[in-house]
Formats: sequence, C-alpha cells, structure tokens
Amino acid sequence: MKDIKTLGELKQSGYVSRSIKDELRDNLRIKIKSGKPVFEGVHGFENTVIPELERAILSRHNINLLGLRGQAKTRLARKMIELLDEYMPIVDGSEINDDPLNPISRFAKDLIAEKGDATPIKWIHRNERFSEKLATPDVTVADLIGDVDPIKAANLKLSYADDRVIHFGMIPRANRCIFVINELPDLQARIQVALFNILQEGDIQIRGFKVRMALDMQFVFTANPEDYTNRGSIVTPLKDRIGSQILTHYPETVAIARTITHQEAKLDSKQSDSVHVPSLAKDLLEQISFEARESEYIDAKSGVSARMSITAYENLLSTAERRALLSGNDKTSVRLSDFMGIIPAITGKVELVYEGEQEGAAVVAQYLISDAIKTFFPAFFPKIEKLERDADASPYAKILEWFFAETGFELLDDASDEEYKNQLDAIKPLEDLIQKYQPEYPFEDKYFLKEFILWGLVEFDKLSKDRVEVGYQFKDLYSSYINKL
Repeated sequence: MKDIKTLGELKQSGYVSRSIKDELRDNLRIKIKSGKPVFEGVHGFENTVIPELERAILSRHNINLLGLRGQAKTRLARKMIELLDEYMPIVDGSEINDDPLNPISRFAKDLIAEKGDATPIKWIHRNERFSEKLATPDVTVADLIGDVDPIKAANLKLSYADDRVIHFGMIPRANRCIFVINELPDLQARIQVALFNILQEGDIQIRGFKVRMALDMQFVFTANPEDYTNRGSIVTPLKDRIGSQILTHYPETVAIARTITHQEAKLDSKQSDSVHVPSLAKDLLEQISFEARESEYIDAKSGVSARMSITAYENLLSTAERRALLSGNDKTSVRLSDFMGIIPAITGKVELVYEGEQEGAAVVAQYLISDAIKTFFPAFFPKIEKLERDADASPYAKILEWFFAETGFELLDDASDEEYKNQLDAIKPLEDLIQKYQPEYPFEDKYFLKEFILWGLVEFDKLSKDRVEVGYQFKDLYSSYINKL
C-alpha cells in the first residue's frame, strides 16, 4: 500500500475508508480472536480494567480513565496505538490528516477538485497518530480548537469570516488520531464546554462563525478522583458525552507489583550483573508501598504511585553498588541495612496528613520499612508474642541469650561482603533457626535472611537497634540497663 502515491491509485487498490473507532474495533476483534494479549506490558488489569477497556472500544466509545496517580492510565492510552492500522493515507499537505476518499478541509477539497485522481497522497505511521495534551490552567480554546490567523488573512487577502484563515488547534490537527487529555478536571470549565460539540456533533466554532467539520477522533481522557474536590471537576454535560468511564487501581498482589517494578526500573547491565537482589528484598520493597497505602500518616485520597517502588528499587541497587565500590568488591548482594538508602525515593512520593507532617517524612519512611518487615516476618518464622509464658521455650531464646551475653553487635554500613558474613556467622543461633524453619532457603540469600531475623526481633521488641555513626548496633533490651545497675 505504501507504494501508492496518488488518489487514482488508491481507488484502484480497493482501499476502503473507516472511521478511527471502527478501525480500533476491527483490529481489536482480530487480536481477541487470535488470543494475543491486547495491552502487553500492562500488569494486574487482566481481569478488571482491560476487559472494560476492550468493551468500550468495541462499543466505539470515547473513554475516561479514572484513577489515582501511578495507575498506568497514560500507559493504557498509549498502548491503544497498537490497535491502529500500521499506515494510513492522507492528502499530502493537509494540516488535519484529510482522508483522500472523504476530505473535510477546504484545502483538501480544492486540491482534489483541481487535480482529481492525480492528487498526491502520503502515508503516515500509526505512531504519528497519537496526540497528547496535559490539561493545565493556561490551556486556551485557541490551543485546542484553533483561532483566526490575521497574518494568513492578510497574506491571502481574505475576510476573517473565511474558513481558510483559521489556524487549527491541536484537536483538528489530530483528526483520524487518538487524542488524549491528561488530568481533565484541571481544564477550566469554559474550556471543557468547548469540547461539547466536538464529542457529540463533530463540528467546531471559532470566533463566532461555525465551521462544520466532521472530525473523526478517538478521545481518551485521564482523571484523578482527588481532582474532583481539590482543583476542579469534570462538568456534568461533558461527562455525559463520554461513553465509558473506567476505574483503574493499584496492583493487588506483591507478585504483580514486583513484575511492574522489574519491567520499569531503569538499570544498566553493570548494576544488574554486580548486585544480587534476594527475592525477600524484592518482596519487602513492594510491601512498603502496600503499607504506605494503608498508613495513618499518609493521605489515602492522594494515593501512592507505583513509581515509588520503581525509584526505590533503583535506589536500593545504587546503595549496594556504592557500598561495593567503597569496599572494593566487584559483586555484592543487597542487605537489609541498604533499605535506608531508599528513604529519599519515598519521602518525595507520599502526601502526608497532619500526623505525618508532625512525625516528618523521613521518620514516616522508616515506619513503612518497619511495618513491611513486621508483615513478612510471620511468613518465615514463628509468630512472636509480646507476653510469653515460657521465654526459655521460645525459638528465639538462644538468639536473645547470645545478645544478653554480648556487650554489643554492630553491622557496619561499608563492611566488605566477607566482613559482613563473618559478623552474622558469629551469631550461631541464627543458623540453627534458619535450619529449623527455612532449611530449603537459597544459600545466596541466607545472609539477608539472617539480618532479616535481627530486624524482625527489633520490630517485635525483643532486641534494640541503635543508629551509630558507621552502622547499626543491635543489643539485648535489658542487658545495658542491668549493667548500669
């Protein structure tokens, strides 16, 4: 098809024009029948959002994706490009992608009337058929719809009432394309009103005169429910003209969240090859986001973006990489103490309520890490009760005895891998506990698990942990008090 250069050749080829909504619908039908994934690379929506989105496309609806930040709304809209034909013909030189077989602009109609079947056509790739606009308070009707161009009027010696003096805005230029308006409620109400006729009747009105143009478009809007109360709202008549409103959501399981983070994290080969990340470390990192979404210190209406886990994962690997460079190791493994390096990735991603502001963002981030450890600990080792009838019978008794006998145990931030392992191996009861309750645990992750036990005992008030200048010091809760006595 791409070899066709004129209108006459296009007619002879048997090419049939379709509206963009029919094009999306037909290609979606083919994909569904073939069993291929329609929105590849979008995880966790397979049984919720994606079926609703497919139904909306089959219904030829304009779509509003409603959800909190970081829920892949824009990603879904961009993935719709893959449902378009690979190439589409337009009248060469047209500003608004005129269909050669059904032109709507004065330019295209005049050109076809003049040249007939010799009218030149051009093929554009589907990647060029996506247009996106972030709704901001400074957006005007002229930006979206268009305005009269006085320079064009002067050069062509035309009246302002002549449609040839119009400078088309973003929406007419996206004719026969997917047009996305992100954060729709941020668009001023009077600008939203300008979209009414485009969505329903397909005509535009500029500077008081009406230009009847049957624009052929697929609109996708994205919106955050918080915006309805904080910054603005979608005016009711506009909502009425949007065919389907689809609710998005965050990943429902840690496994799905891990898949998204692994896919989106920007790592180079040096980081991936030099830093080993234990499976438990990956789970803990994702659990931090789950804890944040339930935290009393964080505004639930604002949401906690999936971007927090992605940037935290990048920070985690960079923390381990920096430590390895300082200690002269070519390869290393992530440690639980490395999680303190992800705090900057958390503090900028969460919206704190009043209580959270009182605590401080960095302290709240440490609470989230602690909560994630407490959540996962019972999945690996016996539950720790606050009040135990027989403390000597506790599976952790020998570990606590070891710390009672020692004056202090320190894990240094910049210790080499060999020093780190020797420090943890010195606590013999840790190995016994792992052999009893996690005998099949991978050897390469065992030292992370040993450190995890120590942090878990701290969270359940069996040991104390203090930050010292160069690392963390673990102590028995009562030994230091008794020594003073």
